[in-house]
Amino acid sequence: MSLYDQIAEVLQKGQVAEVQRLVKEALDQGLKSEGILNEGLLKGMMDIGDRWKRNEAFVPEVLIAARAMNGGMEVLEKALADEDVKPKGTVVMGTVKGDLHDIGKNLVVMMMKGAGYKVIDLGVDIPAEKFVEAAEAHQADVVCMSALLTTTMPYIKTVVDEFENKGVREKYAIMAGGAPVTEEYVKEVGGDFYTKDAVSAADKLAEIIN
Repeated sequence: MSLYDQIAEVLQKGQVAEVQRLVKEALDQGLKSEGILNEGLLKGMMDIGDRWKRNEAFVPEVLIAARAMNGGMEVLEKALADEDVKPKGTVVMGTVKGDLHDIGKNLVVMMMKGAGYKVIDLGVDIPAEKFVEAAEAHQADVVCMSALLTTTMPYIKTVVDEFENKGVREKYAIMAGGAPVTEEYVKEVGGDFYTKDAVSAADKLAEIIN
């Protein structure tokens, strides 16, 4: 089994220290950081994401795999910077104002990072102007919102309207999701994309950013 395959395998088991050891070993052997990222870390995350889609893995397993991914990235980041490996794109992510739910958002963030995107995680209870400020400051490709309550879902429109009011709506793709949210609702309030879960959100980025 190659080092790449070993990294992918232990990542799916959530073994942070072992992932870090194998990533360091791969670097010490002179393997390129981009290969370690794509063939090892990202492959492991995509594999467990696919298993989750097929109901063969559960949220806790995905979460511990994502933590292992983050652990591997800590070791790999300097080498990626030295090799000038760029992220696939930049996403601003947050739970809308009035909503303090973060488990779903955190899972989306982990899956997006695991797919090779830079994610600016704003946290929870985020007002519309903060989404705009972050998108502008980080030159984001996509703005992603989470709303887990029927009472906070209408704030998605408030955020979209803020981008319109600031004259920057056309610069960004806007994605939204959460338990009460539907594709029809997102389109109705002026958004672009809806995804029903974290894996779908990461997959959708590949369609949006090319």
